[in-house]
Amino acid sequence: MSEARETNIPTVYNPKEVEGKWYRHWENSKYFHAEVEKDKKPFCIVMPPPNVTGQLHMGHALDNTLQDILTRWRRMQGYNALWVPGTDHAGIATQAKVEEQLAKEGLTKYDLGREKFLERVWAWKEQYGNRITTQLRRLGASCDWDRERFTMDEGCSKAVQEVFIRLFEQGLIYRDYYITNWCPHCQTTISDIEVEHQDKPGQLYYIKYPCKDNPDEYITIATTRPETMLGDVAVAVNPEDDRYLHLVGKTLILPIVGREIPVIADAYCDPTFGTGAVKMTPAHDPNDFEIGRRHGLPEVQVIDKLGKMNENAGKYQGLDRWECRKRIVQDLEAMGALVKVEDISHAVGHCYRCNTAIEPMLSKQWFVKMKPLAEPAIEVVKDGRIKFIPERFTKIYLNWMENIRDWCISRQLWWGHRIPVYYCQDCDEMAASTTPVTKCSKCGGKMEQDPDVLDTWFSSALWPFSTLGWPEKTAELEHFYPTSVLVTGRDIIFFWVARMIFSGMYNMHEEPFKEVFIHGLVLDAQGRKMSKSLGNGVDPLEVIDSHGADSLRFMLITGNTPGNDLRFHFERLDGARSFANKLWNASRFVMMNLTDYDPAAQGGPYTLADRWILSRLQGTVADVTDFLERYELGEAARVLYDFIWSEFCDWYIELAKPRLFGKTTPEDRITTQQVLVQVLRKTLELLHPFMPFITEEIWQKLPHQGETIMLAPWPQADESLRDPAAEAEMAVLIEAITAVRRIRGEMNVPPGKKAEVILVAGDAEIRSTLERNITYLQGLANAQARVLAELKDKPDQAATAVTRGVEIFVPLRGLIDIDKEIARLNKDLKAVQADLARVQGKLNNQGFLAKAPAEVVEKEKAKEQDLSAKAKALKDRLAMLT
Repeated sequence: MSEARETNIPTVYNPKEVEGKWYRHWENSKYFHAEVEKDKKPFCIVMPPPNVTGQLHMGHALDNTLQDILTRWRRMQGYNALWVPGTDHAGIATQAKVEEQLAKEGLTKYDLGREKFLERVWAWKEQYGNRITTQLRRLGASCDWDRERFTMDEGCSKAVQEVFIRLFEQGLIYRDYYITNWCPHCQTTISDIEVEHQDKPGQLYYIKYPCKDNPDEYITIATTRPETMLGDVAVAVNPEDDRYLHLVGKTLILPIVGREIPVIADAYCDPTFGTGAVKMTPAHDPNDFEIGRRHGLPEVQVIDKLGKMNENAGKYQGLDRWECRKRIVQDLEAMGALVKVEDISHAVGHCYRCNTAIEPMLSKQWFVKMKPLAEPAIEVVKDGRIKFIPERFTKIYLNWMENIRDWCISRQLWWGHRIPVYYCQDCDEMAASTTPVTKCSKCGGKMEQDPDVLDTWFSSALWPFSTLGWPEKTAELEHFYPTSVLVTGRDIIFFWVARMIFSGMYNMHEEPFKEVFIHGLVLDAQGRKMSKSLGNGVDPLEVIDSHGADSLRFMLITGNTPGNDLRFHFERLDGARSFANKLWNASRFVMMNLTDYDPAAQGGPYTLADRWILSRLQGTVADVTDFLERYELGEAARVLYDFIWSEFCDWYIELAKPRLFGKTTPEDRITTQQVLVQVLRKTLELLHPFMPFITEEIWQKLPHQGETIMLAPWPQADESLRDPAAEAEMAVLIEAITAVRRIRGEMNVPPGKKAEVILVAGDAEIRSTLERNITYLQGLANAQARVLAELKDKPDQAATAVTRGVEIFVPLRGLIDIDKEIARLNKDLKAVQADLARVQGKLNNQGFLAKAPAEVVEKEKAKEQDLSAKAKALKDRLAMLT
């Protein structure tokens, strides 16, 4: 074992001086790097790739802290641990960034042309795309940067093309006209799960559609989008709706347009909803599209890709869709076709990127046929080969997969993986190929590649195996796949998790990971989602600057339970920083007392305090390891917090001081030093995955073996050091000492005054424990104590407390000025009772209760409870003295 490098450390812990230094050392020393070691058990995590346009936010901070804890822990356990980092090309977002730059120059992408535009995007990526990976380093992420991947790097791009061709050749990718979600702002389709439905105020318009043969007879339909009626091609009713059966097969006249449209019967129509009759606009509504295909209805598109009315809209051509709505309503009213308008609230789909209202639109797109791919992805979760943590997310996943629709994978962008399909310009020949096709094999004509790119999620769906070298048969793929665990937020189960599972099953014939560890979102203190519009976001980098990365990490973990959202409170952040300072000060105390430390020296026998702290350490090792195995990272952090703050710092160090400074034998001092070093070092190793920087800084200054705490063996519980008897004895002493201290504090006993303490224990074993260890109580409670089996006459004016099998008496005469204390307590009681009366007055005021916000009322109720408790405590103390 090496000697301690120094026995003194700075009085104040400064994260800024420590964190950058150690991260550079770790990265330069290649401690994060993992080669394939077949004699070791593999542990592999692939990082959910953040967008290259992104910067670190609290969601990233939580997600990557969880991954880092698991990776550091498994690395210390001796696993062949690999954490693969990478970034996503983020098709829509990245292209938008570059187009914004061009707009400032008065240019568009069309001015540059596709090739030059893509050069600009790559240049932007090189300049700004590494921002988030730099920020992840500041968080302490111990991922293998030598293996960093990008969804459009050569290897990932090859994997994308390979998968597309396979699916295409097996008939699982097809091209068809279909209703898709079109974003008029981003100018591309987006998938169903990229649509965010927001409740918005709107109107329901009731419109008469007259019969051709009898204009006095009509069907009233109700719609929230009257502008789409210009594309109506039918009205549908339920075949069992008696109100309309006589009209099925008849013809209606479409108001304003004058188009003749049929009345059809379809079971989709709900007779109880609205008027029971539904206008059919197959080109602008997904449900109408499905009905239209069943009935062979024409598809009339009236809104273009900019969200404006097209040539099929007649006199409304060129109007914005919202302006068109106003004009049509006015015209319907003028011609007497508008029956009524109702105000409603309804869910409107919006683009998850730009928040523009989605326009369902008929267009020719590429799709993945999902049913055949979903079946094995459902089975692998049902049979337990993939487990969701918490388990409740299994049901959510299965429900979505069992009702999955085909996936629209084409996007009208230039930045991304271009669809590897080529079309003949002279005939209808089409070819899919990983290499360019210039000549038609059928007619010899010129072939041109599809202009669209693939949905960004198509490439990230391959992440667990493309990052390990697939489609090549690499050593990494053989050793690390399936990966061990996926750590991700609950908000992308459908976006990403499900797609990785079916992609892994299809391409690798094996699950991509064994477990899916789901965490919640980081919300603000009021429980709201952090967003730019609310201005309630908290920048992790600013927190790292002010509090340090370790404090941020520990705050995010403590109180965190799998799958549940976490509220960000600065008070908790301050608490995490206080914990770091507590650990630092305790470590500083230990090292200041190691000037003469000899690890090989022979010490004396263990005291009760030694046996107790060593036993508690073994329990902590076992509990922390068990909680980590169960992904209860918040509980593991809580156990460590309690052990370090209370048991080690507040109790053992205090119990050790007399043996370091007092009149004890050299052997006693040696034993105390050895226990302090052993407990502190192992505690630092347990804490390292959670707070990597401060633990490395302290560990390096302690006597230790090895180069870095990162590679120190994970502590194992030593059963020979488990000592239930010592823990039980110390529990008796700790409770008694705590009770005496509380009495001293409540009764304002001056700290320097020694108190008389009488401990009455009827149980012989408890009494023996108190007698053998009376010096602990006398030292830590500044008391002259005596232990009795019974007490016939209780002392007057004594404060009392009852703990585990012990009745405690502290006579107060001579310790305090009792008359003065009674006066002080009466004064305090009067003030508390006045405050309590004011609060109760508010709560008895019906006007206040009716007008005040609920949170204000709850605050006053909590205040009432607190003041009532204070008043009772003051009365009890007065009763004791009088």
